[in-house]
Amino acid sequence: MKKSIKVLLIALLAISMFLVGCSKSNQETGGKKDNASGGGSKKDTLVYGRGGDSTSLDPITTTEGETFKVTDNIFENLVNYGDQDTTIHPGLAESWEVSADSLTYTFKLRQGVKFHDGTAFNAEAVVFNFNRWMNGNEDKFPYYTMFGGYVNDEGHVIKEVKAIDDYTVQFTLKRPQAPFLKNLAMSPFGIASPDAVKKYGDDFRSHPVGTGPFKFVEWKQNDTITLEKNPDYWQKGLPKLNKVIFRVIPENTARLNALSNGEIDVMDGLNNSDEATVKANDQLQVIERPSMNVGYIGLTTTHKPLDNKLVRQAINHAIDKKSIIKAFYGGKAEAAVNPMPPSIEGYNDAIKPYEYDLDKAKELLKEAGYEKGFDIDLWAMPVARPYMPEAQKVAEVIQESLSKIGIKAKIQSVDWATYLEKARKGEFGMFMLGWTGDNGDPDNFLYTLLDIDSIGSNNYSYYSNDELHNLLIQAQTETDQAKRNDLYKKAQVIIHDDAPWVPLVHSVPLLAASKDVMNYLPHPTGSEPLTKVEFK
Repeated sequence: MKKSIKVLLIALLAISMFLVGCSKSNQETGGKKDNASGGGSKKDTLVYGRGGDSTSLDPITTTEGETFKVTDNIFENLVNYGDQDTTIHPGLAESWEVSADSLTYTFKLRQGVKFHDGTAFNAEAVVFNFNRWMNGNEDKFPYYTMFGGYVNDEGHVIKEVKAIDDYTVQFTLKRPQAPFLKNLAMSPFGIASPDAVKKYGDDFRSHPVGTGPFKFVEWKQNDTITLEKNPDYWQKGLPKLNKVIFRVIPENTARLNALSNGEIDVMDGLNNSDEATVKANDQLQVIERPSMNVGYIGLTTTHKPLDNKLVRQAINHAIDKKSIIKAFYGGKAEAAVNPMPPSIEGYNDAIKPYEYDLDKAKELLKEAGYEKGFDIDLWAMPVARPYMPEAQKVAEVIQESLSKIGIKAKIQSVDWATYLEKARKGEFGMFMLGWTGDNGDPDNFLYTLLDIDSIGSNNYSYYSNDELHNLLIQAQTETDQAKRNDLYKKAQVIIHDDAPWVPLVHSVPLLAASKDVMNYLPHPTGSEPLTKVEFK
């Protein structure tokens, strides 16, 4: 009898220990069933480390790339770019027709698509968005100048946007615009829920509602933005991830440490000097973004003494671009000559660069009446950018170069959002900035960044040249690409001589990710939806 009881107690103890073990195992795996081969649960939250916070989550209200990184996952456009190029593909519009005179574009819209608030996407929603933008101004919707201005501006190319029926929308233009379709695919022109825009008003920038693969959840300023999977997304089986968290870590090296420690899964702004470290770590991978950018020093032409062309030319001769590239880009950049990269059609490779020549620089300053030089503030970006991963250090090299011709440059900086706002308003005389192309067209560099129409939106150097303006408008209107290219080559000659910038570099931006991140395809525009990304 005693032996039987003892055996029974031992059996009960063994069973209880087994149950405890099962319970513990279940807790450690989060209680999820195994859905990946080899045991364990498949990871479905991606943490993306980046250098700066977004300035808005309503993409039309800003021009900075940190916004578009996020909003490309919330909003969608009528047409899309290719996965890693700027060819045009269907988006919210399934198909389109263009009239023989290039003045009428008729889009057939995708049916059954809903905004994240449950309201229907249709032709009226498209009309609402474009009417909202075109009736605004440069302060509200700076990027809308891609369409030549606003409703009452002479250069505005859109005459009318109207709904033909529930799923057909028609654009009528005043004049042909060669990059019209490429402009429609740009990040700022994501289609928003009309009901949400009406509900939140100006606060829509903190409550974004689109049709994209991910829905907005939360924004902790200068910390994290959280998105979650849109369960009603129209592309079946997508997105692959359940959640995306964009996390701000300002320093590139700190971001790499976070990646190495498993705190984040992807980081942008990998220093070229850290590439070898990442490649030596079998848990990490290096990812190259296709290059379509320019890093530059802006010389605001409305500020003395930068209003003098000879002074601007002198500064161009005083910057040793090759030394900067050698020190900070690890061979993953080339010295810039023009405001647009050589990969863009219409690039003028016949233009000779401003050689690094201190004697020539001093000669030009003397001719301009500044033989002894002058004092100036040099504004340097507070965050790492794809075209300039280490802006503050580059600023120190530029400061040293300028001192050799008598220009005493004091390095200044402010937080990123304030930096962009002050630059846009023309408050900086000499400043460091850059541009990642939006659509692969020369118009998006030359007209967007340096035309008189773009002053107050993206022309931060407040440069104005009527001859240039006429060439750029002619190039927009011309539909023959060879003729457009000739016009853009002439435009680059004018810009080179007037020297409103010091074009510094065209870089190959580097990212790093954990080895188990799959299907991350970086886009040359600098922002991409994470729709197809998943973990091994």
